[in-house]
Amino acid sequence: MTEGERLIEELREITMVPGMSGYEERVREKIKEWLDPYVDTETDTIGNLVAKIGEGEVKGLFMAHMDEIGLLITGVTDDGKLTFRKIGGIDDRLLYGRHLSIVTEDGVVDGLIGAESPHLGLNERVVRWEEMTIDVGARSREEALKLVKPLDFAVFKKHFSVLNGRYVSTRSLDDRFGVVTLVEAIKDLVDHDLDGTYIFAFTVQEEIGLKGARFLAKRYRPEYAFAVDSFACCSKLTGDVEPGKGPVIRAVDGSAIYTRRLAREVMEIASKNRILLQIGVTGGATDASVFQDISEVLALSVPIKYLHSEVEMLSVDDLKALIKLLEAIVLEL
Repeated sequence: MTEGERLIEELREITMVPGMSGYEERVREKIKEWLDPYVDTETDTIGNLVAKIGEGEVKGLFMAHMDEIGLLITGVTDDGKLTFRKIGGIDDRLLYGRHLSIVTEDGVVDGLIGAESPHLGLNERVVRWEEMTIDVGARSREEALKLVKPLDFAVFKKHFSVLNGRYVSTRSLDDRFGVVTLVEAIKDLVDHDLDGTYIFAFTVQEEIGLKGARFLAKRYRPEYAFAVDSFACCSKLTGDVEPGKGPVIRAVDGSAIYTRRLAREVMEIASKNRILLQIGVTGGATDASVFQDISEVLALSVPIKYLHSEVEMLSVDDLKALIKLLEAIVLEL
């Protein structure tokens, strides 16, 4: 199996695990399973999974968030439909007429958000999420409650595609590609003699306000903090950045203007190691931004098309290069 094929299988495995913000337990257990042969981990009070390599003072902190956007079940109607609220940034247009996986304490239940047939005179306006309900095939409140309870959660039903042997498309690449990046870096770095302690944190509740990272910022004071998170492309805002041209420094977004000195050093490391590197501006926020008053900060990514949809898409070659860059940063920065 080639490196690219192995990364595709890891992405397939981790993206299939449901883990909405606040409900990351299954994702955390999968990451722990991957890391147990290589390094000890701990779960902190808020639910972040933390691994440390090296010894001495904390030099660097690298973060990738485990959570994904989803729907929190809030109630059941008399005719057996489920009401919900959105968790994270979901476009209402992506909810209408979608299959869902509803995760309960007893397992996973199939559900869907129905769409009115055009034969019935479909109104072409965008239907707001507050007007939608989830159908689980129940005909009454009592029947539905045998399947699903309030505070269970739902995610888009997952489908995984490999396009032209070079691109992967699925839901929750944001930020499960970051999880794979950190795991692969740990596996390669754990036997190196390092110049300090390096922390790799798999964070919770990023999609609802960087909650896991905020907890870490109260606990650690690293020299530098990196978020490995998505770079939404491609538009006039993001310029020439596109998948297949290498990983990207997320220099500016909606939460931070990241440390320019650190960005220049990473650019030099990339050049020295012959790693193609892009630099861009996008929207949104990353975990690194909450460390701005503590550390030098930077966000690293790969370009992802169609972010926060069911068909998020990245280049496997970009992911390979990002893993190589992250390892070089630890060894050379």
